[in-house]
Amino acid sequence: MTDRVPALLEALDSSGDAALKGACGEQPMLHRPDSLRPKKRPLVKNAILARISLEGLAAIGECLEPIVLKERMVLQEPKRNVEHVYFIESGLVSLRVVAAGSMLETAVIGYRGVVGASFLWGGHFSTYQSVVLFPGSAHRIRVEELRRLIKERPEIREHLFDYVQALTFQCVQTGLCGVRHDREQRLASWLCLASDAVDAGVLPVTHDYLSSVLGLRRAGVTQTLSRFEEQGLIRKMRGVLQINGHKCLEQRACCCYKLISGAYASSQSAIPAKERLG
Repeated sequence: MTDRVPALLEALDSSGDAALKGACGEQPMLHRPDSLRPKKRPLVKNAILARISLEGLAAIGECLEPIVLKERMVLQEPKRNVEHVYFIESGLVSLRVVAAGSMLETAVIGYRGVVGASFLWGGHFSTYQSVVLFPGSAHRIRVEELRRLIKERPEIREHLFDYVQALTFQCVQTGLCGVRHDREQRLASWLCLASDAVDAGVLPVTHDYLSSVLGLRRAGVTQTLSRFEEQGLIRKMRGVLQINGHKCLEQRACCCYKLISGAYASSQSAIPAKERLG
């Protein structure tokens, strides 16, 4: 099974050379431990994998498979069996509710999270449509393998639950935001959240896309973005938005941005149950 990520944790040598080339180009890979070398954490950008212990990472690494995320790739469809869970390394995935020919984006998922976590509640079907918005990479695992692992290693379940709580909060808060806040606030909030999710200031997104996912008129989106550009907050280019003043853009965003960011920050700093009880 050469396309699988092997059992994780070949410790980095003392020279600090860490770049390991995977099957899909330059990307962090997880390798077998070497008892003769000091153990160091492998290079994984996904925030959930990065918080798992070396032993837990070794166990889950046996089942992870690297995958390239291509733009518009559909990872999951609503009312379909959930077969894989995707630990996002780079890129951005749009989580959407689709009904009667209409679409509403409820969250964006980047390197801090996973796609397909509904199985944690015992569900077999996806509630959302998950579509790659910005291309990138991920590690995926079959649901049945992850079910087995979270039974054997509670820490993996704890980290997943902490993240899912933040994701659920974002989905609920996004619904409230859509009916309570104005166009400028919502646009600023989306840009800040997307920038945080990919840890970058350049977003390959169009006015049409922002109009559709936020349920706003395209002319209004263009007008607001032009105003942001005049104020030096962003720079518009063909098919790309560059954020120049993240802090100032945060001030234009509604309270939802800080609430959602706070939820994710809390999930990443949460103490595992064993330590809380200990």
